[in-house]
Amino acid sequence: SRFRVSHQSAIVKLGKISLAYTPSRIELSLDAFAMNGSCLEFKNPIQDAISRVRFAPQSNNLLISSWDPCLRLYDVDCSQLRLEAPAEAALLDCCFQEESVAFSAASDGSITRYDLHSGISNKIGNHDDIATCVEYSTETRQVITAGFDKKIIAWDIFGAKPLVYLRNLDAEVESMSLSGYELIIAVGSSVDIYDLRNSDKCVQSNKFCMDVPIRCVSSIPYLKGYAVGSVDGRVKLEISYPSSSNNIGISGAFVTGDNVGYVTAWDAKSRRRLFELPDCANSIASLTYNNEGQILAVASSHTYQEATEMLVVLRFLLPPPSRVYMI
Repeated sequence: SRFRVSHQSAIVKLGKISLAYTPSRIELSLDAFAMNGSCLEFKNPIQDAISRVRFAPQSNNLLISSWDPCLRLYDVDCSQLRLEAPAEAALLDCCFQEESVAFSAASDGSITRYDLHSGISNKIGNHDDIATCVEYSTETRQVITAGFDKKIIAWDIFGAKPLVYLRNLDAEVESMSLSGYELIIAVGSSVDIYDLRNSDKCVQSNKFCMDVPIRCVSSIPYLKGYAVGSVDGRVKLEISYPSSSNNIGISGAFVTGDNVGYVTAWDAKSRRRLFELPDCANSIASLTYNNEGQILAVASSHTYQEATEMLVVLRFLLPPPSRVYMI
């Protein structure tokens, strides 16, 4: 099953959690949302581009990677910066392993593990070129990374030999998302899917949009599928349904951000625009929902123009989030 929505400009970020299906009703209007937003305040402002924001698995602690270079942990509930860990090179991505452990991917190719309680960090490995993506698999207990060296690498941080898997690709990985055992990567105008239990070969490859490059890819929670955003402003959901399913429905909403500063919420069933937030001065660098789907963090950051970095947290007063469902 596929559907498309169109943005005003190139899609910059979908973000894995930003595609969480937050509303608890199938049909939703703007009146269903009660929102208020606040800008995060930092004693020492972020000096360069924000690359990624991610909420912790179980709390409202927000992980922030940036080019300045620094990894930050911000407690949204208390409006307090919990950690500021300087790095040796610009950080292009970050992720949680658990509440107290995180990883980063840097422009010097390094992959680093952080103890968020003590602030101690240690390098677990290196790519041969810029490291662009990092994810942690709870199923395999491995760190999965990609970079400009056209490699996907799995690191076993618990074993004697950290490097456990390496796959060479024909092109650089633009974006990566992980859902269970499924590793979903965007390469050029294609989306390739690997099974981490047997990653010797790609199990599925889909080419999109007449060779229009894909800017980001994100797995869809609770369902076998993903969303892609392309440089021409289109978003497509790709969902695989069991052949035995006769009556299928999708509920909820997802959020997109583009390179001119617009954040838009879409109804997944009707494909209608639910609302559009007031436009930011800069590109949307990253989006992430908290684990309950009621807080959305929006990172607005420059790309190739000078601008001020900004992090806005929006609180959505909603019933508990629903899931994609099949009946």
